[in-house]
Formats: sequence, structure tokens, C-alpha cells
Amino acid sequence: MARDGILVADEKAVLPGRGTWVHDTDECVTAAIRRRAFGRALRVSGDLDTQTFQDTHQRNG
Repeated sequence: MARDGILVADEKAVLPGRGTWVHDTDECVTAAIRRRAFGRALRVSGDLDTQTFQDTHQRNG
């Protein structure tokens, strides 16, 4: 999910709005970020800040 241009993980699937799925592996997350798949899937116009999401994923991964 995107909030104010920032990619946010909704692990409990309770946040309102459009969401997207990705396998919880470093390879899949890295590929999705590299290919800008999150922005397209969430229909975000402009740049999507994925840094917080990446940091959270690396800590929990």
C-alpha cells in the first residue's frame, strides 16, 4: 500500500486502499523494486519511496 508516496507494508491486510502482493523473499522484493512493480501495481503517479519498506524488510527478513 502507498501512503503519501511511501510504500508501506500492510502485513495484517487491514489498511484501506489498493494493495499488492509479493513473495517474502529478498529476491522477489529486490526484483519488484528494481522493476518499479509496486508503483505500477498501486497505480501511483510519480516516484514511490521504497526505502522505508526495504529497510523494514531487511530487518525482518
